[in-house]
Amino acid sequence: MNSVSYSREHSLNLFSYLKYLYNKRQEDILYYKRYNELKKIMQNESLETFFQPIVNLQTGQTFGFEALNRPGQPEFFSSVDHFYEFVGQTDMVFEFEKFCRNLSLKRYIAGLNEKLQDEDFNLFINIHPHVLLDKHYHSGDTLQLLIDIGIRPDQVVFELTERSAVTDFQEFERVLSHYRSQGYRIAIDDVGSGYNSLKTLIFLKPEFIKLDRSLIQNIDESKPSQQLVSLIYDYAVQSDTKIIAEGIERKEEIMYLQKLGIHYAQGYALGRPGRTIECGELPSLT
Repeated sequence: MNSVSYSREHSLNLFSYLKYLYNKRQEDILYYKRYNELKKIMQNESLETFFQPIVNLQTGQTFGFEALNRPGQPEFFSSVDHFYEFVGQTDMVFEFEKFCRNLSLKRYIAGLNEKLQDEDFNLFINIHPHVLLDKHYHSGDTLQLLIDIGIRPDQVVFELTERSAVTDFQEFERVLSHYRSQGYRIAIDDVGSGYNSLKTLIFLKPEFIKLDRSLIQNIDESKPSQQLVSLIYDYAVQSDTKIIAEGIERKEEIMYLQKLGIHYAQGYALGRPGRTIECGELPSLT
């Protein structure tokens, strides 16, 4: 290799390295800005909390509400999913989950009007499975808050997403038994969206199975979806588990699920998420 070629190669390597350092620096700056924004959101309680009704498909009565926390318009995040994805990459997961849980409970009580205060609704709160396994998590913290605001533990359902893989099922079953002994109940969300669904149901024995919207949309026209939902329903009946169908948008879906015997449902056709707490209702099916 002559000196000219060597010099050119050396310059290219140096340029690549400097480019790498620059990009890494930009990534670090962006991470720092996002991290600070996350902390400000928690400090200022600037999440928006929405409540979506869950309706009894057989009676038309509102069974409960799912609490959904969303950032308003965060400056350094392109979407809500992007925001929560970032949270999962930080050391703030446990603290943020606790913040969301407490915020949901407080706003739920504050949002119940006089007419609804005497109703025995259930509140579904999303929680990452790994948080329950975290050694820093103490269920007594949530229990004390429930006592302070006047909610019974049996009115609170921890909703665990099926997309968050559980690997140590025996340990997780032991942990859930501890929370159940205090009165809490468990729902597995997104069932049908991933390969781990059946194993999760068998080991964790949830009180509620929430069927993913991908199974429910146009179920009245989809034989494969009908067959799978029927199988899950048969399992639920035998295991004394209630099913909640998500993503209901059409009356034909409601009519099919009613005929099958599905217990509960939520979706735009029954009630949209709102900052105010409002009961859902079955649309006219005629």
